[in-house]
Amino acid sequence: MASTLDRILGPRVPPEERAAHADTYRKPALFFGAAALLLMASMLLPYWILHLEAPQFPDGLTVQAYVNRLEGDVEILEGLNHYVGLPSFEHGAVLERTVSIAAITVLAGLLLAAFFIHSRWVVLLALPALLFPLIFLADLQYWLWKYGHSLDPRAPLADAVGEFTPPIFGPARIAQFHTLALPGPGLLLAFVASGLVAAGLWYHRKAFKPLIEQMDAEAEAASR
Repeated sequence: MASTLDRILGPRVPPEERAAHADTYRKPALFFGAAALLLMASMLLPYWILHLEAPQFPDGLTVQAYVNRLEGDVEILEGLNHYVGLPSFEHGAVLERTVSIAAITVLAGLLLAAFFIHSRWVVLLALPALLFPLIFLADLQYWLWKYGHSLDPRAPLADAVGEFTPPIFGPARIAQFHTLALPGPGLLLAFVASGLVAAGLWYHRKAFKPLIEQMDAEAEAASR
C-alpha cells in the first residue's frame, strides 16, 4: 500500500536539490495556483453574452449567461419565447446550473492538490480544469441546438421562425432578429486558466521527470 501511495505522490525532492533549483520546482505550483484563482474568479463574471436587435427593440436586448444564472433582459426574451415557441430558460441546463459553482470549486481544489503530486498522476488532477472551457462550449452548443429544435408548433410564430441552430459566437439572424454572440470575461478567464494549467504540466514534467526516472530505475534494481 505504501509503495502504491509513493508511486502516486511521486519522488520527494531532496532538500539540497530543491535549494539549488528552487525556481524549477516552484513553477508548477505557481501556474496551478494561478489557474485555480482564475477559475474561482471566473464564476463571478458572465461566460457568454448575447445581443439581439429588432425593429421593435431599437435599443437592443442583452442576455448575460453566468455559470449558474442568466441576467439582463431575460423577462422580455421569455415573453418572446412564448410567441416563437421556444422553451422557457428555466428548463435549460438545469443540472449544469445547479452543480456549476461546486464543480468549478472542485476543479480549483484539484489544481491545489496537484501541488503535492510529483508523478504522472498529476495529469488526472489537472486535466478537468484544462478541458473545462471546451466542455462548457460543447454543452452550450448542445443547448442552443436543443432550444432551436424544440419549438412548440402551437406557438403563433413557430412556423414563421422554423427550426434553427444559433452559433456559439458571431452574428446570426433569427426571423427579424439580428443576434451577436460573444464570449464573456468569465469564459476568457477560464481559457487563460486552461493555458496556465498546460504550462504548469509542462514545467511539472520538466522538474520531476528526471526524479521519476531515477525512482523507477531504483525500484527496478531493487526488484532484481
